[in-house]
Amino acid sequence: MFDQFLDANEAAARLKVHPETVKRLIRMKQLPARKFGNKWLIDRDVLDQFAATYQPGPGAKRQLF
Repeated sequence: MFDQFLDANEAAARLKVHPETVKRLIRMKQLPARKFGNKWLIDRDVLDQFAATYQPGPGAKRQLF
């Protein structure tokens, strides 16, 4: 049953981003997911469609004081 779903860590590895980036995309409703317990689950097919068009932006620049 859960074979068709990936958690945030697995999705992050697929997208080559940090797991917090995946969670932010979910919170911003750009990546559909379901919460099960304390884990976000992303449908594998939905992630494949998302990955085909996702272009990760550059990370935030570090501020020097």
